Amino acid sequence: MANILVVDDELGIRDLLMEILNDEGHNVELAENAAQARAARARYRPDLVLLDIWMPDTDGVTLLKEWSATGFLTMPVIMMSGHATIDTAVEATKIGALAFLEKPITLQKLLKAVEQGLARSQVRKSATPALQGYIDFVVEGAATVVTTESFSEESGLQPRQNFELDKPLREARDEFEKTYFEFHLAKEGGSMTRVAEKTGLERTHLYRKLKQLGVDLTRGKRAAG
Repeated sequence: MANILVVDDELGIRDLLMEILNDEGHNVELAENAAQARAARARYRPDLVLLDIWMPDTDGVTLLKEWSATGFLTMPVIMMSGHATIDTAVEATKIGALAFLEKPITLQKLLKAVEQGLARSQVRKSATPALQGYIDFVVEGAATVVTTESFSEESGLQPRQNFELDKPLREARDEFEKTYFEFHLAKEGGSMTRVAEKTGLERTHLYRKLKQLGVDLTRGKRAAG
């Protein structure tokens, strides 16, 4: 169960999204404009925000820029619009939006985007400060190299890891995810069950993810031994 903030000036869309997300077991807060969204973000500390682009007072992209500039973009944000151009969607992504949903939003696309957003939120919460910095830099596109220095000695991993960020986002994300999962595997002695609990993934999904990333599943067990 997660806390999700829905920001949209259309009452019908707010009510529909709240109904769907409530049925999925999430707590939902609603805001109809940027002013209410600011207050809700400060009060509610959401795990995820669904943010409409076109609103009467302050548009969603401007609010996203504001949160990014003031350090309040600490949660994944999914943009929504029925009239946005490709350029607008690209701009929002560069600022820090996780995804863009075109209205009318299908149930399948909504639930998939929310699942991905909450997975990102879980990674942020679980990450060490150095890894958290890496995530922020990737999302904001603000760095070329990040060096992690916070891997604990108990993990058996190398204490420093350079991430080259001057590459396609998918490659950079795969590098981070591989290091992230290797860290948790080593920390948990190779226990897939405990790693699944720590990372918030189902065991079968976790196993497929590790195989896809080429993670050595015996590495954590060797480090623990």
